[in-house]
Amino acid sequence: MNKQIVQRIEESLQYKFTDNSILKKALTHSSAATGKLDSNERLEFLGDSVLGLVICEALFEKFPGYLEGDLTKIKSKFVSRKTCSLLANQLDIDGLLVVGPGMEKSRSLKGSVAAATLEALIAAIYIDGGFNAAKDFILRIFGPLIKQADAAEHQENYKSLLQQYTQQHLNRSVNYEILDEKGPDHNKCFESAVVIDNKHYPSAWGTTKKEAQQNAAFNALVELGVIKQKKSE
Repeated sequence: MNKQIVQRIEESLQYKFTDNSILKKALTHSSAATGKLDSNERLEFLGDSVLGLVICEALFEKFPGYLEGDLTKIKSKFVSRKTCSLLANQLDIDGLLVVGPGMEKSRSLKGSVAAATLEALIAAIYIDGGFNAAKDFILRIFGPLIKQADAAEHQENYKSLLQQYTQQHLNRSVNYEILDEKGPDHNKCFESAVVIDNKHYPSAWGTTKKEAQQNAAFNALVELGVIKQKKSE
């Protein structure tokens, strides 16, 4: 790998490698490697885990009131092949990947292969410069997406929004009470209300307990002044 290519990659990644051999391996697709161990597949495996850890930590700190399921949904979107390939293409690294005959024009170079290469590069930075170097790189390229992943993007999950708000601003837990239910077993409706610090907020109905709780959470958010607009029917 000549100096010009290395310089171009390092400028794109904003990271200078101490060991260029690890960079070369990160950019070697299995179709061009003499054996699987000479390709970037093992680095991809490691990079996937490093990426997941950094994204999890960032979301954990950004959304202290979000539950596990909500954090998992956001994380899954960020570490998906689609997102990773998009960011890899923005870094313009697909043209620097070493591939075998027949792969040069493959659509996967912009898709799954690009995503895998990004993960391999994350692992290469991790091995070459340590966790903090890898973390800085990940947060730099994923930063805009993380900033956009605010509560407004997930406002349909009113329970999570309410949980986050009450923990941050009221230092209280949120409870839900089922006040009433109507209809036959196959077509029931439920009435639920939010209770925060012994205060009951306006109740709401739903065709399931979960829906009733979401609607009740919305009512509480409106009364607390967190949400101004009326929920569309």
